[in-house]
Amino acid sequence: MAGSTKAVTNTFSALADPVRRSVLYYLAEQDDPVTFEPLAKQVAAWHTDSDPDAVDDATLAEMRTALYHVHLPIFAEAGYIVRDADTHTIRRGPNFDENAPLARLMADYEDELPAVWP
Repeated sequence: MAGSTKAVTNTFSALADPVRRSVLYYLAEQDDPVTFEPLAKQVAAWHTDSDPDAVDDATLAEMRTALYHVHLPIFAEAGYIVRDADTHTIRRGPNFDENAPLARLMADYEDELPAVWP
């Protein structure tokens, strides 16, 4: 029982942050591994309610830093993503699909993000 309680707590902790949820939403739309820059641009765009090409440099720099140093390491540790240092890509991790139903439910209630799952 303690192991499952810890897993649930870790899941909710990981999904509590809107930036991390945005990363999951973005990866849910992708069939192939993605590179860092398009991910950062799209997440920044969702959080500024703008087009990815319209995100200003300062906002994009802040998002890159937060993703690289905070959010992606949390997801990598949880197994939601895998970062490939050789190809500089990010893909869904082994635990991504087990949390997809919860992420889908959360996406339905996000105000600032588009619905990404049918």
